[in-house]
Order: sequence, then structure tokens, then C-alpha cells
Amino acid sequence: MSGLRPIHPGPHGAVFGFAGWSGSGKTTLAEKIISFLSASGVNVATIKHAHQRFDADHFGKDSFRHRQAGSRQVLVSSVYRSAHFVEHGDGGEPELKQLLNQLLPAELVLVEGFKSYPIEKIEVHRPSVGKPCLHPNDDLVVALASDETILNCKLPIFDLDDVAGIAAFILLQTKLRRAS
Repeated sequence: MSGLRPIHPGPHGAVFGFAGWSGSGKTTLAEKIISFLSASGVNVATIKHAHQRFDADHFGKDSFRHRQAGSRQVLVSSVYRSAHFVEHGDGGEPELKQLLNQLLPAELVLVEGFKSYPIEKIEVHRPSVGKPCLHPNDDLVVALASDETILNCKLPIFDLDDVAGIAAFILLQTKLRRAS
């Protein structure tokens, strides 16, 4: 991926990612970082990549029935939240840029997965998973988070439990705020 330029954040302040192999702890780390940054007053939005077929809508619900009847988009809204379901059909998975454009403006969009997309990211790596590091082949990996020492790595390395340090790094890297 050498030489790729990061995706423009569009209406968002910044876009930053977490990448790694399945089982590395991306979701757990993302959840901790989202909680920390949100509690610090940062308006965070997220995009999560799912490799498998999934359905957040369920049989018997009105929105499910609308989709089953043929609606390609269903937006469900209440006083507490909204959900937008979009059927991609045979069109394939949308590009990350399209997904970013579907979000309301946010100060920071954290992206989990989408490891091959051109966004700056922290690699979440657990040697116990038995997979190679991504950073040697991805110039947009700007740091690593791991539960073990990673030898011969010139990037900043964080312990997976260093939530404050990782959050501060993300804010500095995206130029959203200075770390305190």
C-alpha cells in the first residue's frame, strides 16, 4: 500500500482506523477508546467492517417487513435513535468513502477493520493469533497496540491497556486537539 494518500474526511474533523487480524482485540480496544474520547467531550462516530453476512434488523419488526417487501433503504427513527438499513443487493460492498458520506458530521470517525483502505490507523496485533504484522506492508499504519513486545518495529508501540496514551496519540495524529 505504499504511496496511498489517506481518504479525505469529508464533513468530519478526522478519520482514523484500527486494523488487525480477527481475534487481535480491535473491537475491545475501539470500545475503550470510544468511551474515553466521548467522556472527554469528543463527538465520535464509528464505522465497523463486518466480514460475514449480518442482520441488525430482525424478523417480525416493521422495518424488516419493509425490507422484505423490497425497500432498498429503510430509516427507522424514534426520539432516542435512528437506524438506516441499506440493501446492497448485487452491487457489492460500498467503499469506505461512501459510508463516511452517510454519517452525520462528527469530530472524529473511528473505523474498525477496512484494513486495506487508505486511512491512517493503529495496528492491533497479538502474536498469539499467529498472523504476521500488517505495518511492514502498509505505510498508513502509524502505531501498534499489542499485548507483547514487538521487536524491530520503528513505530510507536502501545500496550493494549494504555487507553489514555492511545487516545492522546490519536488526537495528536489527527490534529484534533493537543494531548494534555
